[in-house]
Amino acid sequence: MTLLTQKHRNADFFIADIFDQTPFKDDMASMEHPVFTLSTKPDLRVLEYQNGNTTVTVSPSIHGLPTIFDKDVLLYCASLLMAEVNKGITPPKTLRISLHDLLKATKRTINGQSYLLLEKTLDRLSGCRIKTNIKTGKRDGEKAGFGVIDSWRIIESHKVKNRMVRIEVTLSDWFYDSIVGREMLTINRNYFGLRKPLERRLYEIARKHCGSQKLWSISLGGLFSKSGSSGNLTKFRFNLKAISEDNNIPDYQYHIDVNDKVTVLRTNTIDNDIQTRPELNLHDRAFNVLSQLRKDTISKAKKLHDESCTDWSMQEIAIQYVQYMEKKGAPKTLDGAFIGFLKKKIKTFKKDSITC
Repeated sequence: MTLLTQKHRNADFFIADIFDQTPFKDDMASMEHPVFTLSTKPDLRVLEYQNGNTTVTVSPSIHGLPTIFDKDVLLYCASLLMAEVNKGITPPKTLRISLHDLLKATKRTINGQSYLLLEKTLDRLSGCRIKTNIKTGKRDGEKAGFGVIDSWRIIESHKVKNRMVRIEVTLSDWFYDSIVGREMLTINRNYFGLRKPLERRLYEIARKHCGSQKLWSISLGGLFSKSGSSGNLTKFRFNLKAISEDNNIPDYQYHIDVNDKVTVLRTNTIDNDIQTRPELNLHDRAFNVLSQLRKDTISKAKKLHDESCTDWSMQEIAIQYVQYMEKKGAPKTLDGAFIGFLKKKIKTFKKDSITC
């Protein structure tokens, strides 16, 4: 999603317009530690987590704990502000956003019910209290209490349908500091297609801990604690095995052995290097593609290229290939798809040109 030029700037708030190419960002603190409930029903319990010296306590309001689906609002806001930070601009922590754009970007149904659910989401995000010693940005790691968002208010509503259309959201200092401190990771947009709360949480954990490594391991008990699941370990093991078999989590595959050791494999290196790193310019992404190709693939490509009598450089071909993949999606195998793409380009060239 590309960020449109702002209609006007104001020192107190940021007006956001979003479309289809801005990379989605997630904060590393809540990716590593459980802050959001995985329950789809109102959850009024106090969520407590401790890992070494790190502690997190999330207390609900009368609306319940914020859910991992509620987090979509934060991901949307963080992505918009991070785009400004990457331009060298320090944005304000208050945003004015279109709820229609938010629903569309996070792959939600756009209807009256969705608008009502978003209002409940905002109530849960602003009503809960988090107490933690997790450091974000330049802040010290002292224990502090705060909401996920400080406040929200309706800026514009639909006069006929009586529903909010545009809102103003003020982020908490804790979450805002993680953005301006660049403590964010790009996430795969297919994350929003995951309908099971645990699948979303497992993706976050894999993205944070496995990242671009080939694999990462953890004990079942450690993963259970990190997930924030409210059930017991037996139920968690059952759900994890089912999710592993479904294999819906983008970029990563979970495996559990007979000794309850959980291994996360990075399954889609192409997607991570291209789709989840759009902060790199096009030439850098093309270089990444060329650097991943096998030597025999490079040799074959050069031979095809030399025999084609075209004036393209390999860099130009790689750029065109990156643009093609970003439209069509990452292929299963980079080498075979690159050769196939090159052959198709040569065939098209020969149809439109005089052979040498």
